[in-house]
Amino acid sequence: MSEDNSIPPERLPRHIAIIMDGNGRWACQRGQPRIFGHQHGAETVRKIVTACARMHRGHGNPTHLTLYSFSTENWKRPADEVAFLMQMYVHYLEKELPTLMENNIRFHQIGRLEGLPEPVLEAMRFAQESTGGNTGITLNLAVNYGSRAEMVDSVRSIAQAVKNGSVAPGEITEEMISGGLYTAGQPDPDLLIRTAGEMRLSNFLLWQLSYAELYVTPTLWPDFGEKDLELALRSYAGRDRRFGAL
Repeated sequence: MSEDNSIPPERLPRHIAIIMDGNGRWACQRGQPRIFGHQHGAETVRKIVTACARMHRGHGNPTHLTLYSFSTENWKRPADEVAFLMQMYVHYLEKELPTLMENNIRFHQIGRLEGLPEPVLEAMRFAQESTGGNTGITLNLAVNYGSRAEMVDSVRSIAQAVKNGSVAPGEITEEMISGGLYTAGQPDPDLLIRTAGEMRLSNFLLWQLSYAELYVTPTLWPDFGEKDLELALRSYAGRDRRFGAL
């Protein structure tokens, strides 16, 4: 984000969530296979993550960034594309670990672990352990993630507590449900950015996005840069968030 006419720190979101859409379309527009778009989309991830880390160092916000990388529904894509995405994820974690460390970024993965290839799990665990002591912005990558599945997992944990007698049904609160989500302990997103002009949430952070501000841009993810991020943040900063009050 440009330093001139910078947004007041108190008007920056604490938590930014992004649905990174348009990699395939970007590649098709150039007569290339979809994986070409995913490769360039990964480069955009680096730019946006480091930009947010830089803002955090300078202004204190954002403290969290969550990127929708691979949904539970994405397993329905062609097998070769899925295999490439899994390989690219491992490569990204290995290649970008020095960048995460240099920028004091704490890495965290959200989503179900079941079904992920062992190399992905190993790379994810290593990245989480390596960055666990970092104190800067937290980067959540949503992999094998579905919000409905996340809520089911939370409800199951509460149901088990009720069955064990440690919680009565009447004692169940919103805080307990939030505490069972993959983002437990983190602030809910203040701003959701979706690229490629799509107007839907796509089973992403449905509980956590209850009061988030939405920003949709027609820009395809591989073309999304720091200027686009700044436009989204300026849009957010200009809004009056009332949370149902007057």
